[in-house]
Amino acid sequence: MRCPFCGHEDTQVKDSRPNEDGVAIRRRRFCTSCGQRFTTIERVQLRELTVVKTDGRKVPFDREKLTRSIRIALRKRPVQEERIERIVTGLVTRLESSGDTEIPSSRIGELAMDTLREVDGVAYVRFASVYRDFREENDFSSILSTMRDAATGLAGPSDDKAGPETPNAR
Repeated sequence: MRCPFCGHEDTQVKDSRPNEDGVAIRRRRFCTSCGQRFTTIERVQLRELTVVKTDGRKVPFDREKLTRSIRIALRKRPVQEERIERIVTGLVTRLESSGDTEIPSSRIGELAMDTLREVDGVAYVRFASVYRDFREENDFSSILSTMRDAATGLAGPSDDKAGPETPNAR
């Protein structure tokens, strides 16, 4: 592994630990030339993914771009960094295991939105506002009313005789 500080090609691994529930390996490295320490993370990559943009351009999939987007949506929300990594790993695994090597950017955005909707409503609205390019107040009202309708549908009376289901009953 090349040192990111001096470019020397001989670095030593000082420590290796499983990361992200065993899906990745975190390695602490030491440069024998300049003495700097740095961390690398190794992950299994099932296949090379290409993102097909809405204008037809094809670009290599960038896990870090997805991670940044998810992290921004979850900024100042009660979600720990480990959970964010698991969310991104789950999304990437779903994309890689789909069998497709070319993934439309819209599919990535929709998968991320679906996941964020389950994790945190505020993060979902934040992500949706950027992804769907909200320009007016009505755009926010529309998505919030859709979320309310979905929540009301979940909390409505059930078909059995147990009575209405409450959110705290779960």
